[in-house]
Amino acid sequence: LTLAVVLPERNLTYPWAWPRVGPAVRLAAAAVNSRRDLLPGLSLRWVFGSSEDRHGVCSEMAAPLAAVDLRLAHQPVAFVGPGCVYTAAPVARFTSHWRLPLVTAGAEAHGFDDKREEFALTTRAGPSHRKLGELGVQLHRRFNWTRRALLVYWDEKVDDRPCFFAAEGLYVQLPTLRNLTVVDVVFGRGGNFSFIIQEIKAKGR
Repeated sequence: LTLAVVLPERNLTYPWAWPRVGPAVRLAAAAVNSRRDLLPGLSLRWVFGSSEDRHGVCSEMAAPLAAVDLRLAHQPVAFVGPGCVYTAAPVARFTSHWRLPLVTAGAEAHGFDDKREEFALTTRAGPSHRKLGELGVQLHRRFNWTRRALLVYWDEKVDDRPCFFAAEGLYVQLPTLRNLTVVDVVFGRGGNFSFIIQEIKAKGR
C-alpha cells in the first residue's frame, strides 16, 4: 500500500513542512510494517511530492501537479497533505474525484467544512477557523455583545492569507447571533491607520 505525501519540501515557515513531518511519516510506516496483524500480507510505503514553487512557497499549481503525478505513477491509497489552504483545495478536489482519503494538519479555511461533495473525503487533524468562529459566538453570548462586531485584519493577498481565513471563520459564524451586524476592515502595508482607528471607534462594540 502506498501513501502519497504532498507537502512543502524545504520551507520551515510552514508547520507541516516535510523536514518536520517526514520523520513522523517514516516512523509511522515502520511501526505499521512491524505489526503483521495490522496489514496481513501487505506493507506500507510512502512517496513524496513537493507543494512548493521555485520560491519555496505553497503553490496552487505545483501541489495538484505533484498529486496527479503521484497518482499516475504510484496508485496511492491515501494522501497526506497539502496543508496550505490554496494548495489543499485543488488536491482535495482531485482526491475526492479519485475516491481517496486526504488527511491534513492544515486546510483551516471555513470552506473545507463542506463535506457534501468536493471535500467529502478530507480529514483535518489540526484546528479549523470554523472553531474560532464558534468561540467568537460563545464569547458574544457570554458577555452579551449583541449589537455589532468589527473584524480588523491584515491581508497582503500573498501566500496563504492566514489572517483573511482566520477572520472568515468569525465573519461566517457571528451572524448566527440574531440582530448582530458584522463589519470587516482590511488593512495592509502602507494602510491608513488613522482611518482604521476611527472605524474601530465608530463601528466597534
